[in-house]
Amino acid sequence: MRSRYSAFAAGATDYLIATWHPRTRPHALDLDLARRWTRLDIHEATDDTVEFTAHSARGGYQETLHERSRFARRGGRWFYVDGDVVTDD
Repeated sequence: MRSRYSAFAAGATDYLIATWHPRTRPHALDLDLARRWTRLDIHEATDDTVEFTAHSARGGYQETLHERSRFARRGGRWFYVDGDVVTDD
């Protein structure tokens, strides 16, 4: 999870695609390079899920993404499968 966050922050689309599970991997990824990722908070991690909040800034506005992500292990490596946005309702 931390490596994928760092890849988003660095704009490393090749790494993000390579660590995405083949079953759910997009053909291409278009990152918003104007967004600056500022912090990652891990709330909970289990065998195959990570709940986190990622903080970012763009155009003077602060934003957060609260997600529960699912991962799968294949060939000794972890791959991002998918995730659900957590709403604070």
